Amino acid sequence: MLFISSLPPSYSCNSKEENTLLQIKKHFNNPDLLSTWSPATDCCTSWTGIECTNDRVTLLSMSKDKKLVGHIPDQIGDLLELQSLEMSYLNLTGTIPRTITKLKHLDLIFLTWNRLSGPIPEYISELKSVTFLDISFNKFTGPIPGWLTQMPNLQTFQADNNSLTGPIPNSFGSFVGNVPNLFLPYNKLSGKIPESLSKIDFQAVVLTGNSFTGDGSMFFGGNKRTVQVDLSRNKFEFDLSKVKFGKSMALLDLSHNRIFGKLPRELTELHLQRFNISYNRLCGKIPRGGKLQTFKSYEFAHNRCLCGSPLKKAC
Repeated sequence: MLFISSLPPSYSCNSKEENTLLQIKKHFNNPDLLSTWSPATDCCTSWTGIECTNDRVTLLSMSKDKKLVGHIPDQIGDLLELQSLEMSYLNLTGTIPRTITKLKHLDLIFLTWNRLSGPIPEYISELKSVTFLDISFNKFTGPIPGWLTQMPNLQTFQADNNSLTGPIPNSFGSFVGNVPNLFLPYNKLSGKIPESLSKIDFQAVVLTGNSFTGDGSMFFGGNKRTVQVDLSRNKFEFDLSKVKFGKSMALLDLSHNRIFGKLPRELTELHLQRFNISYNRLCGKIPRGGKLQTFKSYEFAHNRCLCGSPLKKAC
């Protein structure tokens, strides 16, 4: 005898979350991007940008539709099992709603290439599971949040191309959990780097295109595992000959600063993939060996008195 199972399919949509998603669609005036979001089909199996685990929505991805205009809807907070939120390359305005703090399982946040503005909301620090926070290419203002140090699982904070101001917080000298990668290029940041950061072992720090001053050497250290440091296009001023580099350093850009001294010989021991020290105040002979002579002359150019290969100027 043939039995027909009356059990729902393994990925049937939770009715409350289906209703929440339909409210989000209505909030954005039923855009073409969400045309597959229909009550006639299952949200877990048929709706664009939705993924589920055990019938609960765990991923919401909306991207690449500049005709989609408006605020991030409060209803986002009703998708209680959400782990990954992407709303990128849209035309979102306003700020990140407080209801996002209801999402206790949220791991990945991508809100890039919008027009979100105002200070970065402090209540984001309540999201203790977040590992990746990307708010780059928006219009956020105000300081770098000191409370980022209280997010124990944060691995990367990316805020490129906003209008953040002020210095790096002193609190960045102590993180409660992971030490995150910091990507802060092309903001309006300034001031000196806190001495407390010399104790921190960042894997990647990118500060290009700001107005930082003074000593930037605390990002380096012979025992550090740092892979990438980009301090280019600032006003850093320190003696490069006194800097010790960790063996893992691979991507190093110090161009367009006021850095002086000589190139340390230990640069020849590094497996460098990118290297640029142009437009500084460096002097002396470029050490021979390692990867240094594989880089282009323009990556050494416009210094005070550097000489030797790959520059044409002999010593």
